[in-house]
Amino acid sequence: MLDRGYTVLARFTLSKMKTLVLATLVTLMAISMIALPEDSLEASIRGLKMWWEIVFPSLFPFFVISELLIGFGVVKFLGVLLEPFMRPFFRVPGVGGFAWAMGMATGFPAGAKLTARLRQENQLTKIEAQRLVSFTNSSSPLFIFGAVSVGFFHNPRLGFLLAAAHYLGNFFVGFIMRFYGVKEKKLKKHKEKKALFNISEALSSLHQTRIQNHKPLGKLLGDAVMSSIHTLLMIGGFIILFSVINKLLFHLHFTPAIASLLDYILPILQLPKEFGNSLVAGIFEITLGSQMASEVQSSVLLQQAIIVSFILGFSGFSVHAQVASILATTDIAYKPFFFARVLHGILASIFTVVLWEPLSNYFHIQTTNTIVPVFLQEYDHWWETILVVFSKFGPLLTIISLVFYLFFYIRKMSNNQVS
Repeated sequence: MLDRGYTVLARFTLSKMKTLVLATLVTLMAISMIALPEDSLEASIRGLKMWWEIVFPSLFPFFVISELLIGFGVVKFLGVLLEPFMRPFFRVPGVGGFAWAMGMATGFPAGAKLTARLRQENQLTKIEAQRLVSFTNSSSPLFIFGAVSVGFFHNPRLGFLLAAAHYLGNFFVGFIMRFYGVKEKKLKKHKEKKALFNISEALSSLHQTRIQNHKPLGKLLGDAVMSSIHTLLMIGGFIILFSVINKLLFHLHFTPAIASLLDYILPILQLPKEFGNSLVAGIFEITLGSQMASEVQSSVLLQQAIIVSFILGFSGFSVHAQVASILATTDIAYKPFFFARVLHGILASIFTVVLWEPLSNYFHIQTTNTIVPVFLQEYDHWWETILVVFSKFGPLLTIISLVFYLFFYIRKMSNNQVS
């Protein structure tokens, strides 16, 4: 009885300490924003510009299409076809292949959104969803090639190395996470039988899903737009918030203090101490961390690529907060995702070292004055053009999408009042 009383007291004390720490941190952040208004505003504008020009235009169409594909049963169709691949390698159903592909194409946090959606549809068990979310979240090709390689390094061909290391690392994270939850209840026999390529069963699943969904096309499209923009507004809020937090931590000398601890670790890995600040910044927000790593003068390109690969793999607490917010609507645990991001950062850095020599020679990554093949020259201009197009027309797409959101929202509210 006495031991139980001590346990309750310890839990109560721990709870109070947690409340005190959180309240103190939030208060310090508020005071810092008041004391540094210009820096806070600059960071907010930077985060808003990134969301406004790149994140929203690149994610919104994919989010809407994904919702429609789920509603029309196409995801169920692909799930049956992909079952023979996804089940043996990753121990997840075939529908996970759709989330994986969309996550790679669109970037964070599309994989988490689709995994949560599939879990809500009961197409995944809790363990399968936790395995799937661990490797379906990755940086998009647009961010790796456009923002990082072109925008920060002014070297589009570096994107081949970063992308290869990033996606290869993600594949191995998925393979390793297949062993997560092995002590849980074994898969049922009827699920094992699905690990065969069966086109007739896939078409049957497609038809049955469409029949079961009684929503008309207009309603389905409206719900897809509402859900997508709601998620993107949340993402934008986190991007702006962590952009401000990162800036304030730097001015409060928190970032340099943590970076000083890395002074003893980085030299062991044969990396310059100057990467400490960029690494700490990248742990909070990938864009600023990648940019700072590209500006370290006392390093070679390979060392910069190693640091950026780790930052891209870990993804930053800004992305972690976005994913945690999405997973909070389900019973999917966050801890496996966190472990997988750390593992992805380590694996991506290792693959960067392994792939450096062959890819550097083939794609002329370090070429400055020597002759570069014509197809690589055209490729350099192509990614630069893509980035310019997004900067010019991205805000317009964002405004149009928000107008549609308001239209569907007002119509939904009107229907609710009538009913």
